[in-house]
Amino acid sequence: MKRKIVSLLCAGMLMFLMTACAAKTPTTAGSPSPNETEEVSMDQEQTVEEPEEEKGPDFHIGIVTGSYSQSEDDRRGAEAFRDKYGSDMVTLAIYPDNFTEELDTTIQIIVDLAEDPDMKAIIVNQAVDGTTEAFRRIHEKRPDILCIAGEAYEDFVDIGAEADLVVNYDFISRGYLMIRSAHELGCDTFVHISFPRHLSYESVSRQVAIMKAACEEFGIRFEMVEAPDPTTEVGVPGAQAFITEHVPEWVEKYGQNSAYFCTNDAHTEPLIRSLLKCGGYFIEADLPSPLMGYPGALDLDLNQYAGDFETITAKVEEAVVENGGAGRFGTWRYSYGYTVSAGLAEHAKNVIEGVSDLNSIDDLAKAYKVFSPGVDWNGSGYADAETGDRSDNIFLIYQDTYIFGDPGYYLGTTKIEVPEEYFTIQ
Repeated sequence: MKRKIVSLLCAGMLMFLMTACAAKTPTTAGSPSPNETEEVSMDQEQTVEEPEEEKGPDFHIGIVTGSYSQSEDDRRGAEAFRDKYGSDMVTLAIYPDNFTEELDTTIQIIVDLAEDPDMKAIIVNQAVDGTTEAFRRIHEKRPDILCIAGEAYEDFVDIGAEADLVVNYDFISRGYLMIRSAHELGCDTFVHISFPRHLSYESVSRQVAIMKAACEEFGIRFEMVEAPDPTTEVGVPGAQAFITEHVPEWVEKYGQNSAYFCTNDAHTEPLIRSLLKCGGYFIEADLPSPLMGYPGALDLDLNQYAGDFETITAKVEEAVVENGGAGRFGTWRYSYGYTVSAGLAEHAKNVIEGVSDLNSIDDLAKAYKVFSPGVDWNGSGYADAETGDRSDNIFLIYQDTYIFGDPGYYLGTTKIEVPEEYFTIQ
C-alpha cells in the first residue's frame, strides 16, 4: 500500500515538473518565430527613440527696402518672399526715408546683415545712395555673400564693380516699345513730361533720345513738357496741381490721339485722373504697377487686397472701364517694385542652391515669374552707349504691357525684338 502511494506521489511530481516546463517553453503552434520575435523587439526600440530635430535652413537671405510710406510695393514683395520661405531663412531691413541725409545709417543697415555667419545673399531694392559702399565693405570681409542691387540709383559703372548683380527697369527697350505701342494703339503724338533733375539721369536722358528716334521711325510727333519738380519749394501739391491744370489744354492742343508719359510718381495720379476725363492715352507709368496712380485717380481703396495683384488689377480694370478708359490705359499687371524684391531673392536662393546661373537672364525671368504668374518678362545686359558692349552683371528687364479693357489684353511687347541700333542711342 505504501509502495503504491509513493508511486502515485512520484507520478504527480513528474506531471507537475512537465507542466511547469511547458509553461516556460513556447509551443510551436501560434508562437512567434525567432525572426518575428526580433522584429517585435526592434519595433519596441523604435517607439522609444527620440525624434530627430528638424534642421533649419542652411543659409540666410537678407532683403533691404524702403518703408511702407516710401516704397510700399518693394516692402510687400520682400514680405511675400519671407512668407513663402519663413523668417528662419529671411531677414528684412528698412533703410531711412531720408537716405540721402542719413547715408552712414543706410550703409550700416545693409552692412549689419553680413554679421550673420549664415547670410549668403543680400538684396537691396531700391539700391539707393550708399549701396555701392555697403557692398564694398561686405565683400571686403565676406566675399561669399551675393550682393544684389535692384533699381540702382548710383552710376552703373560704380555699383556694377561692387555688386554681383544689378537689375534695373529696361529704360532702353521700353523707350522704343512705348512708342511702338502708341503707334499700334493709333496715337499720333507722344508727350513726355519731366523736369531738369530727372533729365540729368542717364536712364532718363537716354530714354528720351530713344523715344525721339522711335517717333521718327513710326511717324509720331514727339513733344516735351516741363512740369514742376516735387522736391522743390512747390512740393507735391504744387506739382500735382500743375498737371491737373494743364492736361485739358494739352489734350486740346495735341488731340484725343495723344499719349502721355511722366518720369515722376507724384505726377502720375493727376495725369491719369485728368486723361480719363479729357481723353488721351496713358500706356504705362515710369515704374509700372496697377497701384501706381490708379487707386488715387479712381478713388479706390485697395488696402484689403494688399499683395494680391490679380485682384488689384481686376478692380482697377473694372474702374477704368467704368470711367471710359478701355483700350486707352495700361500697366504691368504685377508691380515692378514688388516683383523685384521677391524675384531677386528667389533668384539668389536658386543660385545658392545651384539650380540657376547668377548671370542668366532666362533664370532671372524664371525667378520673377514665381511672383508674377502668367506674365512674361524680357530684357538684356546693359549696353554701353559709346561702345554697345553688353554688361555681364547689369541687366535691364521689363514686363509685358497690359491694356485695360473689357476684356483687357497684352500688347506682346516681350516678344518684340528691339532693333540693335537703339542700344547705342544717347
